[in-house]
Amino acid sequence: PQPCPDIEISPKRLRPRFSGVMQPARERPRLVSPPVTQLTELVAGINDVYWYGVIALLVIAGLYFSVTTLIVQIRLFPEMLRTITEKPSDIEPDKKGISAFRAFTISAASRVGTGNVAGVAIAITVGGPGAVFWMWLLAIIGGATAFIESTLAQLYKVKGRDSYVGGPAYYIRDGLGWKPVAVAFAVIITVTYGFVFNAVQANSISESVRNQFDLQGTGAGIAIGLGLALVTGLVIFGGVRRLSAVTEILVPVMAAAYVVVALIVVAINITEVPDMIGLIVGHALGFREIAGATIGAAIMQGMRRGLFSNEAGMGSVPNAAATASVSHPVKQGLVQSLGVYFDTLVVCSATAFIILLADPEFGGDREGITLTQDSLASQVGEWGVPFLMVVIFFLAFSSILGNSYYGEANINFLRDSPRSINVFRALVLLAVFGGALGSVDLVWGLADLFMGFMATINLIAILPLGGLAVALLRHYLQQKTKGHNPVFHRDDLPRARNVTAWDGSDPMTHQHIADDAREVKADE
Repeated sequence: PQPCPDIEISPKRLRPRFSGVMQPARERPRLVSPPVTQLTELVAGINDVYWYGVIALLVIAGLYFSVTTLIVQIRLFPEMLRTITEKPSDIEPDKKGISAFRAFTISAASRVGTGNVAGVAIAITVGGPGAVFWMWLLAIIGGATAFIESTLAQLYKVKGRDSYVGGPAYYIRDGLGWKPVAVAFAVIITVTYGFVFNAVQANSISESVRNQFDLQGTGAGIAIGLGLALVTGLVIFGGVRRLSAVTEILVPVMAAAYVVVALIVVAINITEVPDMIGLIVGHALGFREIAGATIGAAIMQGMRRGLFSNEAGMGSVPNAAATASVSHPVKQGLVQSLGVYFDTLVVCSATAFIILLADPEFGGDREGITLTQDSLASQVGEWGVPFLMVVIFFLAFSSILGNSYYGEANINFLRDSPRSINVFRALVLLAVFGGALGSVDLVWGLADLFMGFMATINLIAILPLGGLAVALLRHYLQQKTKGHNPVFHRDDLPRARNVTAWDGSDPMTHQHIADDAREVKADE
């Protein structure tokens, strides 16, 4: 979901065949000392090797959960659309309630970032059009993993001050009893998402604004950083309710605007769409060759960029899934599976179509956001460049909000006190301000490494706990078969230990309760 560090956002950089003023992007000098450069290269080398193993583990887990859930991510797609619109409670104000849709937008805010624009472009540049096919395939497989981890997050959520909180740290501690591992995970995700990724997103915003308006000097970075930190503070210091209220509006509007423009591009080139699909599938399966882009490169780039984008199995999204007030844990598992599709099959596909319909040169010098900008401008004119800048700005800003909540949820796990939360929020603002000022190559590489650690810990945890999610799915479907709106109580799954939230006190659980609705036990 994050931007790549080597991508320079250059709204004014157009291909020679476009009309308008040609002005190459201004490159700011990188004030990096040789030891830091060496460390950056070392971390990058470790990531290149380590992430092969991480991706293999993610794929294996996705296939395993697809089998154990009988491909829940496909067969229950209509149910996903229904559950995302369910409100918290209409019996009484639920002080702990965040709607399923708001929880979805918090996770989407983190998922849908500048990586959906830059990451897809890099995948196509390096791996060719076939990378898009493998990105789609991995999203479908990853939907099962997203279902498992988000269902577990709901099962092991706990009551917080203004909403439920939960995530991998909670189900690792309470479900497996691995408290030291849970603490390690909480620390890693807090640093990675709360500080490092937010610095990277702030850097993307700063670069975009600077290049669009040709702003130079440190003063411009300071002004942008202060403004961005101020706006971020106004949102995150309002707690998860204010944050979710902002993402509820920002994420759908920006994503919809971007997708609409992509549909316009598709409409303009409607006769070329069959050839584009043929190019994607043909290259992915080896039927069509692209210079500089082998089948192996297509598979690797599609998998890596797709998994980075939709975060299925990474252990980040469950932190948002746990906030929702629903009558059954499975409901949020279904919603977050839909989130994987929204991120990859919708937003990432929009970028892919914009690029491929512009007939790009594969393996060329242009990559990332520059390639997307040039492709969009070639289709709709020069207004597409500032439009994309606005989209990038708001997607990156929404990612800062989503990332901040992930860190906050884990600060609650480590030390549940208002003072700790406020200190964390202040440090987030410092990270945002600092990210707007300079290069973040090293911190991005470290974040890549830490995110790999997160995924490894999370997958090792959900593999043994996955049986609980499968039992909950069976419990859910048995109630649906009886014609009920499924309701869960912790007594329905006795083998799940240390479950605290599902005691029947949440208005959502007794809103739909009926004597015959709970005849079925999850362990049956």
